Amino acid sequence: MSKEPFLDIHAIMRQLPHRYPFLLVDRVLECKLGRSLTAVKNVTINEPFFPGHFPQRPVMPGVLILEALAQATGLLTFATLGHSPGQNTLYYFVGIDNARFKKPVEPGDQLVLKVEHLWNKRGVWKYKARAEVDGQVVAEAELMCAAREFEV
Repeated sequence: MSKEPFLDIHAIMRQLPHRYPFLLVDRVLECKLGRSLTAVKNVTINEPFFPGHFPQRPVMPGVLILEALAQATGLLTFATLGHSPGQNTLYYFVGIDNARFKKPVEPGDQLVLKVEHLWNKRGVWKYKARAEVDGQVVAEAELMCAAREFEV
């Protein structure tokens, strides 16, 4: 059970097409190919959604926590497959089940993103995903994603 080396932001940007303000994974701490991945997202007051969500008490939108978890699943999927996505490949959400939000995420928090591979069939990958802050679960869901080619 060897651990693969972590990915820094430069390696993440080679794997994911997302860019500011939608790149929501800052570092991969651990990757067990075909099994699990742990990553982090540093939440800062400079995030573009905080002025409107909510001005009196900034809270990270739950949908963006799920997006961060989905990006972590993409990193695990492509690491497991052993290749980077092609220029004409996008990795889409195809399902979200049992999503629960347990605690607000605020500026200064560090989201620890944990995804565990459950299965893949016909190009669809299913993951158990949870986000934690200081060891407490703040969000969890089962996510289904798929890589698809597109024409330019």
